[in-house]
Amino acid sequence: MTDLSLPNLPAGLPDKRQVAASFSRAAASYDSVAELQRDVGSELLRRLPDEFVPGRWLDLGCGTGYFSRALGERFPASHGIALDIAEGMLNHARPLGGATHFIAGDAERLPLQDSTCDLIFSSLAVQWCSNFASVLSEANRALKPGGIFAFASLCVGTLYELRDSWRQVDGMVHVNRFREFETYQQLCAASGLQVISLQTCPHVLHYPDVRSLTHELKALGAHNLNPGRPGGLTGRARILGLVEAYEQFRQAQGLPATYQVVYAVLEKPL
Repeated sequence: MTDLSLPNLPAGLPDKRQVAASFSRAAASYDSVAELQRDVGSELLRRLPDEFVPGRWLDLGCGTGYFSRALGERFPASHGIALDIAEGMLNHARPLGGATHFIAGDAERLPLQDSTCDLIFSSLAVQWCSNFASVLSEANRALKPGGIFAFASLCVGTLYELRDSWRQVDGMVHVNRFREFETYQQLCAASGLQVISLQTCPHVLHYPDVRSLTHELKALGAHNLNPGRPGGLTGRARILGLVEAYEQFRQAQGLPATYQVVYAVLEKPL
């Protein structure tokens, strides 16, 4: 039997309390800079089976509720639950509607009874969970037979331009760590859920300068949260070094920032 109890991210990941606090602070600014999040979530919605209509859905890691509202529009007769670990995001999302219930919760310990959901939808949230095997186990438990767990996440290769540029400046941790795609493949295969589709797709955004990128990451609450990150203010010389290093990646459209997005659709067997 495969042991799925062990953490499956590199050591030294962000503390969940830091993640929740960071995204809570970003709630008001998040949607203004969330181009990638909207594109990825929309693509994940398109990947749901055409004839699939859930009686009850869960937006796991709902954030500002953008896709809770999209799910509510797509499935108007369904009962929706929006869940997030960040209270600030829930406070922002709740007045905007979309779901029937907005609850605080952890994807690794869902506050739901067994076999209660027909669809669990999660876009760009589970990369923050240190034990993705627990996420899969909880999804399996909470889904009804025939239910679907559709998620989009990030894997190794995300923001490699920023990571490599910082490496030329110092040896400290400046970019959030992500799982290998192969780890997603292995854990999904061992989850007890049937893999309908699982693939990775690069999304590249362009920025006029490094400051625009780092400002957006902070506004999203997705800036560097890793243990080992440098404390205090970043010196001018190091910033200039980062800018010089990143300029080597410049393209006609601007400075590229690559996100390696994992798309998955899993089904609980009947």
